[in-house]
Amino acid sequence: MSPNGAPPPDPRLPTDVVWQQRPFPDANLMLLLGREPALVDSGFVAHAQDTVAWATGQAGRVDLVVNTHWHSDHVGGNGALQAVGARIAAGAPEADAVNRRDPGCCLSEYLDQPVAPYTVEESLSDGQVLRLGDRDWQVVATPGHTPGHLCLWEPEARLLAVGDALSLTDVGWVNLALDGPEAGITAHNSVLRLVDLAPRVILPAHGPIPPDASATLAAAQRRAQRLVDDPDGAVWYGARRIFGYALMIRGGIPEAEVEAYLVARQWLVDGARLLRRTPEDLAGELLTSMLDAGAIVRRDGRVHAAAEHRPVAPGSLPTGFPRSWPPAAEPD
Repeated sequence: MSPNGAPPPDPRLPTDVVWQQRPFPDANLMLLLGREPALVDSGFVAHAQDTVAWATGQAGRVDLVVNTHWHSDHVGGNGALQAVGARIAAGAPEADAVNRRDPGCCLSEYLDQPVAPYTVEESLSDGQVLRLGDRDWQVVATPGHTPGHLCLWEPEARLLAVGDALSLTDVGWVNLALDGPEAGITAHNSVLRLVDLAPRVILPAHGPIPPDASATLAAAQRRAQRLVDDPDGAVWYGARRIFGYALMIRGGIPEAEVEAYLVARQWLVDGARLLRRTPEDLAGELLTSMLDAGAIVRRDGRVHAAAEHRPVAPGSLPTGFPRSWPPAAEPD
């Protein structure tokens, strides 16, 4: 550990690339130092001020935040960072939806994951080159986990920030209900595109930096293929991830209320339709299977996520969804 208690810099990274691994419900942070300090992703809304303090403490200021995609664990600090002068950049389809206050943006209401209001100043497209810190990074469109998901590629040092496209032990879940039956194929093709880059270092949004980039990509390719080969399994996978996250950000849900909570969620209703079940059947089996697997636990009259996560303070979640956000600010 360094004298201030932080882990030492990773020797695989240039000194101008500062990495912070964070537990759920936050995404990892990558800060790019230099004349144009930039942050990749901004974590969950309940920890937004911690994100601002860490990034500005390291860099002095943040000029630009680049979102790999719009899920709540990646955009939760956007509003707080904009308040201290940062601009936000995101993939074009998601940027446009956020700025027009589309009710479906960030999947916030659909997933019941709160997000504070923000505006996207820069809409990004595949192949675009961004100056982040003192390096040029290329935007690599990698739809699948979300339609607007993107990765960032720095070819000189062969660094690849992959968002939720993959991690050491995982690939991002796909939403077959909203994005269609081809979403698994789309996600698999995105992983293949990353394989072709042959990165030296993979920087995922969750978990540690993989020790072997090529082995991690090969494993991700196999996992992504399962999303194609087993669409029912892909639905179950997404349901487990979404429910586990809901428990994390709420400090658990009372046992007596958890099934009612589940059957009221549109993501579960859609999953039940795809699995040819009733929402009540799916909610019951989801609970039973996750309890049996140890993925969730009963404690003090509540159902909790078992995975490591950082607590969310009661009362720290914003109310309202994007449909009620104030209009986006006009660009300068």
